[in-house]
Amino acid sequence: MQELKRSTIPRVGILTYHFSDNYGACLQAYGLRQWLLKNGAEAEFINYVPRHVEAGGRLQSPFSKTGLKANLKVAFLWLSRLKQDVFGNADQRDMFKTFQEETLGVTGERLTTAEAVQGYLGGKGAHLDMLVCGSDQIWAASLQNGIDPVYYLSFPDGSPKARRISYAPSFGRAGLDPVHHNEVSGYLSAFEGLSAREKSGVKLVHDLTGREAAWVPDPTILLGDFSEFLEEHEAEVQGDHVFCYGLRTASGIREAAEAAGKFTGSPVLSPFNPHRRWREVGTTIYPSPAQWVTYLAKSKFVVTNSFHGTVFSILFRKPFITVELPGARSELNERSRSLLNALGLEERLVNGTDAAQVQEMLNRPIDWNEVSPRLEAMQKAGRMYLKNELLAVS
Repeated sequence: MQELKRSTIPRVGILTYHFSDNYGACLQAYGLRQWLLKNGAEAEFINYVPRHVEAGGRLQSPFSKTGLKANLKVAFLWLSRLKQDVFGNADQRDMFKTFQEETLGVTGERLTTAEAVQGYLGGKGAHLDMLVCGSDQIWAASLQNGIDPVYYLSFPDGSPKARRISYAPSFGRAGLDPVHHNEVSGYLSAFEGLSAREKSGVKLVHDLTGREAAWVPDPTILLGDFSEFLEEHEAEVQGDHVFCYGLRTASGIREAAEAAGKFTGSPVLSPFNPHRRWREVGTTIYPSPAQWVTYLAKSKFVVTNSFHGTVFSILFRKPFITVELPGARSELNERSRSLLNALGLEERLVNGTDAAQVQEMLNRPIDWNEVSPRLEAMQKAGRMYLKNELLAVS
């Protein structure tokens, strides 16, 4: 990238799930900001923390079409947050807060509504030259809130001169409920630059707008280098374990992790998940986001049903299995499936309850020489997309 003069350094505001006590959310936020900083931009997170993402949001009328299911989701998230606040690991909560404030550089008061974000962009945030939404599942419709216009950069009264682009947002699934098509189409039409994390997302953008979106990788892949975390925590993290990172369910992942433990002769360690409703798999640990990276990097084997668990296994060239989410959650496999297919690793996505399939993957090594050029091509695409967008405002 050409050298940017001080007077033309792009000032970038990022809207994503930077606030979540979730390893993948924090690390993808870190990846995007860190890459921007290393490539001549000033980058900050717009501290939008909507209540519906983790605290549940507002209850709906029980007589509406989706009211009952939506209210159950609100209640679950609210109770999960209360349980975490009262009974959760206080040290781990503090580590997430420290990571968000010190490593991500999040400052300023929390903005909880679209109106508050617009007010910020019209005032303290008016200096921004570019607004970036992404990555993570920010374009997914939630059961209790539907589409969040803020994550589609829909605030016409705030930062009217700022260039608006997306970087690797995900719809979470291969499709979008048709009830949201017109709304999302309108939001997307206002973007100067469009990209998506999954090929299905690229197709959906085209179907809704007729525009071509760039296919770019998650910010963790974009950055690629997390060595500073290893240097910071390597001495305190012992290796030779199976790293089991499970979200949403223990179905399949428990069986696969236990099989991996027997295969390697190593203990199974599982990072704590505040939404866990199942008995622990192996031994529960409570790492910070940086320690989470280090535990994964120093493992013998990784078993996960998480997209970011899959990403970091690839970045650190760890033997791994990605366990399919079953039943109603199966649509969420699109994120990992898209990545694995692109890298020629589709066979690593397995049914965790299929003992023969799991054992086959435990015995089959990964040819990283085949994977590397594909991964590098993905990184190049993401980096070129962002470099061109930065040059457009410099």
